[in-house]
Amino acid sequence: MSALWIDEAPAATGTTAGASIKIEREIHKLEKRLCREVGRAIVDFNMIEEGDKVMVCVSGGKDSYALLDILIKLRARAPIHFDLVAVNLDQKQPGFPEHVLPEYLKSVGVPFHIENQDTYSIVKRLVPQGKTMCSLCSRLRRGILYRVAGELGATKIALGHHRDDMLQTLLMNMFFGARMKGMPPKLVSDDGKNIVIRPLAYVAETDLERWARHRAFPIIPCTLCGSQDNLQRVQIKQMIREWDRQYPGRIENMFTAMANIVPSHMMDRQLHPFTTIRASGRPEPDGDIAFDEDESCAAPRPGVIRIV
Repeated sequence: MSALWIDEAPAATGTTAGASIKIEREIHKLEKRLCREVGRAIVDFNMIEEGDKVMVCVSGGKDSYALLDILIKLRARAPIHFDLVAVNLDQKQPGFPEHVLPEYLKSVGVPFHIENQDTYSIVKRLVPQGKTMCSLCSRLRRGILYRVAGELGATKIALGHHRDDMLQTLLMNMFFGARMKGMPPKLVSDDGKNIVIRPLAYVAETDLERWARHRAFPIIPCTLCGSQDNLQRVQIKQMIREWDRQYPGRIENMFTAMANIVPSHMMDRQLHPFTTIRASGRPEPDGDIAFDEDESCAAPRPGVIRIV
């Protein structure tokens, strides 16, 4: 059953020559990769189940457009039945083109709901000039979307966060919050009533950028957080992009590490009983053998890229 989520899409046919064929081939490979990675995340974390009504939050940015686009493709060949409903929260930002999303959603044939709430004025009134707006904006938006999900009868709320978002969140929490905390691919919402999923969890942002250009999504710029160049997240994103350029494979290794955690070799006393461990006289698989894996000579684990 899971293979149907992940199998590659049928090959495209075309008779164009030269450069056009090459471009078409690359786009086809990109589409297959996107569908494969989203399908893999859905299977790995059991994100979508039989009979689900998935509320896809569409902001007008490249990530949420791509999420909806890929879920539409996967739904056509998924081994289960599920419904999609697109939801946009119109936050009443000045100059927001209200017609763009309804026209696009009608064109792709997906049921949708536009929720009108003036959170923009609230954020502008409460956040001092020059301070970042993300925290308050996110809380307001989250509460509204949870309510809308209940009103629509949605069983899952799908967000457009991707692999790079998850890594950025991990590093931000480490650098600025002193916590080893990331962005999970699936969670129970704050109100305890909703399941939030991130089907793009395995997808690189560069692939989403290429897909958005190919599909010519009608991107709507954000005039709140999207216009703040001083955000810590912006700085972390630039750092990750530079690492990816200079050290190919580093980002993949970091992301893989998020799913290969060894509590006995960290320092969280809530996760490992450091104060009560005793010598057992037997070989311990979680003992200090881990330190034998020197970076210069250890064989890489499956799925991990060795950087030299």
